[in-house]
Amino acid sequence: MELSEFRRQAHSLVDWMADYLEHVRDYPVKSQVQPGELLAQLPESPPSEAEPFDVVLADFTDIIMPGITHWQHPRFFAYFPANSSPPSLLAEMLTSTLGAQCMSWQTSPAATELEERVMQWLGGMIGLPPEWIGVIQDTASTATLCSILTAREKRSEFAVNRSGLTGSAPLAVYCSSETHSSIEKAVKIAGLGREHLRKIDVDNAFALKPNALEAAIRADQDQGITPLCTVATLGTTGSTAIDPLRRVGEICREHGLWLHVDAAFAGTALLLEDFRWMIDGIELADTFVFNPHKWMFTNFDCSAYFVRDTEALVRTFEILPEYLKTAEGSRVNNYRDWGLQLGRRFRALKLWFVIRNYGVAGLQAMVRRHITLAQHLANEIEQLDDFELLAPVPLAVVCFRFHPAGVDDPTELDRLNESLLEAVNGTGRMYLTHTKLAGSYALRMVTAQTNVSEEDVHAGWGLIVRAARELT
Repeated sequence: MELSEFRRQAHSLVDWMADYLEHVRDYPVKSQVQPGELLAQLPESPPSEAEPFDVVLADFTDIIMPGITHWQHPRFFAYFPANSSPPSLLAEMLTSTLGAQCMSWQTSPAATELEERVMQWLGGMIGLPPEWIGVIQDTASTATLCSILTAREKRSEFAVNRSGLTGSAPLAVYCSSETHSSIEKAVKIAGLGREHLRKIDVDNAFALKPNALEAAIRADQDQGITPLCTVATLGTTGSTAIDPLRRVGEICREHGLWLHVDAAFAGTALLLEDFRWMIDGIELADTFVFNPHKWMFTNFDCSAYFVRDTEALVRTFEILPEYLKTAEGSRVNNYRDWGLQLGRRFRALKLWFVIRNYGVAGLQAMVRRHITLAQHLANEIEQLDDFELLAPVPLAVVCFRFHPAGVDDPTELDRLNESLLEAVNGTGRMYLTHTKLAGSYALRMVTAQTNVSEEDVHAGWGLIVRAARELT
């Protein structure tokens, strides 16, 4: 493609992007295609000759777009959001144009030093201790794996990296039964074994029970198993439960455990000072992660990982073959040694654009509005006799179920709410997902999409109520 053609197509694509954002409400939130429907429209073999860009773009519109679930739709109430925003999109355009591979300071000094400064800003914005140092990872799953690997190496005095786990006592990791599945995956990848992951019981608010944690640690110690690490969650995936960080941290300090804090979604709420109670005790932790790509309006992927001990982090991952040596040495940060990846995208740019374009006050206002929407929805649910909340609502996630009079069998209630979920999502007018809480099928409504409004939440809730009553 010649640059003149690139310029013409790029201008048309920016118009398409702006039109999409303006009219995203016109699309069904959840894709309505059936399994295999798109695959049947795609040729089994690639073209042997070049095809005009206009033809490719037409196929994108006709074939690909019907199979897209629209995460930027204001009535996307499912999972946790993967939010975007105009300044983040524009920064991504610049990042893609530059095409920089930011593995070291020398490969793009601006990428390294901007990341250093932006992460310093971000730590202060959410109330972390000033001595903590941040680095951008791709996802919280990767950050959690980095934390567990660093804990493993520090506990073994870096012997595992040198000679493997052979001959060492088993190492145990602790988390609540509500903790994200990435913890189990990290334990497997780190070579610790799923059998040594302890899922600790939770209380009525679905937060980890400190007494149960301490009992599990003592039981492992009595059996010759070495307690290694605890993962405390601020904002569990199911219900956004908040583990009691200070008490968990005190137990970890007493028994010599590493403490990682997973605040992937909820960490953005720390922009609001009145939510800093969630990190009471953070000085007792070793690592902390949250995802600006969830609730801070920064395009996926961008995960903010903070550590107290950068030396342990770098020592865990550093490998320096001759072809990566540069003259700057230890005078600069080479972020290739701060995680799993050698190659790194220029992720700091979009975060910088978002923070500067909205300002801290603007970000705070948006997050507070989302939390307020959830509180209003929870109040509406409590006003109805045939719906019930299934968990507290500390942030922007509301867990509830339809419970009509006379239907008390747990299996029938689960079936009824599963049917309700399918009916609502089948309309294409909103998108919900579910979880299980205390064994019960729960619907989750997340009021945290960038552009969600009070009208969106009200209309979505009205659709749920109508669909539920039609079922009965």
